[in-house]
Amino acid sequence: MKRNASLVSYESSSDEDKGIKLIMKCRRLPSLPSSLLPQVPKDDPALHQGRIRTTPHVEGQFAAYVYVPLIVDKHSALFELAMNAFQRAQELVPSLHPIGLCDKPNADSTGSDHFEFHISLTRPFYLRAHQRDELKHAVKQLAQGQSAFVTSFTSFSELKNDENTRVFLTMEIGAGHAELQRLSEALTPILRSIRQKEFYSEPRFHASIAWALLDRAASGSCTIAGSETITQTSDSSQTFCSISALPPTLVSALNAEFSSLLSAKRIGSFEMNQVCVKVGKDVKRCTLRG
Repeated sequence: MKRNASLVSYESSSDEDKGIKLIMKCRRLPSLPSSLLPQVPKDDPALHQGRIRTTPHVEGQFAAYVYVPLIVDKHSALFELAMNAFQRAQELVPSLHPIGLCDKPNADSTGSDHFEFHISLTRPFYLRAHQRDELKHAVKQLAQGQSAFVTSFTSFSELKNDENTRVFLTMEIGAGHAELQRLSEALTPILRSIRQKEFYSEPRFHASIAWALLDRAASGSCTIAGSETITQTSDSSQTFCSISALPPTLVSALNAEFSSLLSAKRIGSFEMNQVCVKVGKDVKRCTLRG
């Protein structure tokens, strides 16, 4: 007898899988601590006495310049004269900022008793990371081919930066100008090779002792030279004073009072025996040939 058995169907394992939903949660990785994050400089004028970065920060790019240092004792006649001249200038222009001149040592001071004036051989410029060693090597080679020399100051003057954002009160070089120009011109090939501007064709070598912010909005207006404009930074409640220009009588008044002292034997002359290159916060010192 033929059996008429019906076929029984069973669910396959694949059918079972369809009925099961796997829920997988992706855990979010914890955020890195701030100490491990790259530190991008904040362009906050409140942190820099109202100064504004004229070139945006680029990761892996370093500000640099080459200069000759003049190291003097803070009890020296030159330091004292420079500070007296600054204080007299600040009476006429209260918004002038000193460049290191208020750090005169006292009995309780724990800082250095020496101060370093910088006499620039280049404009400020920017380097990529791979160009740093090339520049340092070029400056070292330059120093080895130049003998130490003597320099002195002659008078006070005012100079502006290339961006016309700041004006500087300076002491101009007299003796030693030719040697400084020779050093500066010798840097031209390396500057051109890294596509940077060489120094000025008619350089005025100097040491800056003070600076003031220039009011760029004052151009074309009737602002009186030396009068102060109050400005407020966009991201800060702090205010800063700027001027349209130094008073036209300031430099002549300083020279009338101090230039004869600046060039006198009491101040004297100074031996220059180093060339320095500053890249970021790193300073390499190269000794001139003896």
